[in-house]
Amino acid sequence: MKIMVIGGGGREHAVIKKIKLNKTVEKIYALPGNGGMADDAVCVDIAATDVENICKFASENEVDFAIVTPDDPLVLGCVDELEKIGVKCFGPRKNAAIIEGSKVFSKNLMKKYGIPTAKYEVFEDENEALKYLETAPIPTVIKADGLALGKGVIIAQTLDEAKQAVVSIMRDKQFGKSGDRIVIEEFLEGPEVSVLSFTDSKTVVPMVSSMDHKRAGDGDTGLNTGGMGTVAPNPYYTDEVAKECMEKIFLPTVDAMNKEGRSFKGCLYFGLMITKDGPKVIEYNCRFGDPETQVVLPLLESDLLDIMVAVRDEKLSEAEVKFSEKNACCVVLASKGYPVKYEKGFEITIPDDVRENVFVAGAKLSDGKLLTNGGRVLGVTAVADSLEEAIEKSYEMASGINFENRFYRSDIGQKALNAKG
Repeated sequence: MKIMVIGGGGREHAVIKKIKLNKTVEKIYALPGNGGMADDAVCVDIAATDVENICKFASENEVDFAIVTPDDPLVLGCVDELEKIGVKCFGPRKNAAIIEGSKVFSKNLMKKYGIPTAKYEVFEDENEALKYLETAPIPTVIKADGLALGKGVIIAQTLDEAKQAVVSIMRDKQFGKSGDRIVIEEFLEGPEVSVLSFTDSKTVVPMVSSMDHKRAGDGDTGLNTGGMGTVAPNPYYTDEVAKECMEKIFLPTVDAMNKEGRSFKGCLYFGLMITKDGPKVIEYNCRFGDPETQVVLPLLESDLLDIMVAVRDEKLSEAEVKFSEKNACCVVLASKGYPVKYEKGFEITIPDDVRENVFVAGAKLSDGKLLTNGGRVLGVTAVADSLEEAIEKSYEMASGINFENRFYRSDIGQKALNAKG
């Protein structure tokens, strides 16, 4: 089989490394991929959002199966266009990807079908939003409606911060057209849990739960990032919580999408908060999370490609989906200054014995050398019997990887260890 993976980050590298294990795979193309994936896939310089040329490439190279992983191409309808030309795909169609593409849509869906989430109001007018804030409980959460690279959510601790957030999103267009509408919602408290799940619109199979670390600095300080590291499983996601989530959130969400004529097939990501009133949805994503994928897929014992084909063919109930009982930790190595301003072009040295555990996100090849080419450069994942051991191994490997201006958090997994007691 010839496989095409759309995207170019650490998440895609994790998917590619798992897909490679399938014996029917003869070639993997990554569009655009990155320099650090060159040993695992043929990188093709076509942007993930260039749907027209993606389709042209798939047709010319007789691609058998495409895996569309990033949010942008999914929301643009990349799966619809590929399927039109006969290329089978893993990923939701455009009308289902709206579950991430519009926060207003997803909040209204949850309200309509009684899926637990934070109370909220929707605004298209800046002045109306500012007026509402005068009486809203503080802290509050302000979200841009559309995609914003995972950064379109602002938690305002004061009224001034809340007003500033509304102005920067709606007037200053910090996130472009994504801020034409906003959601102002109730601030929830409790531990956060990420649960990625396979679904073919009939069956839902949750993957191992995980815990992301969004802030740039130790102790959850500094700016919000795309994620500085993850651990799996998440200790707050007990069997009892999992059962409640399946009954009140996972199955009702998939059923709701079916009833709306927007059947979802692919990876549905549930961003949850375990509140005193039970689990509630903070956000949906229409794809694998990054860097959650980098700890979840190494724990998958079944064949990923077989599962993806079963999802596409609506035969997930017949597929084997088995995860290891072990623990995983991923530490992200970033460029100093991320997520704001950082320099690129520094050589990366990775010891041969840890290469298999490295998922490259922001790097390019130049004259045979691997150079930094992004804010998040790579993630290094360790799997072990205990969480303590996974964390220790991950940091041991991370310390041996070098590039100028390298930085990483030193406390990935500590919150999870504290929760385990």
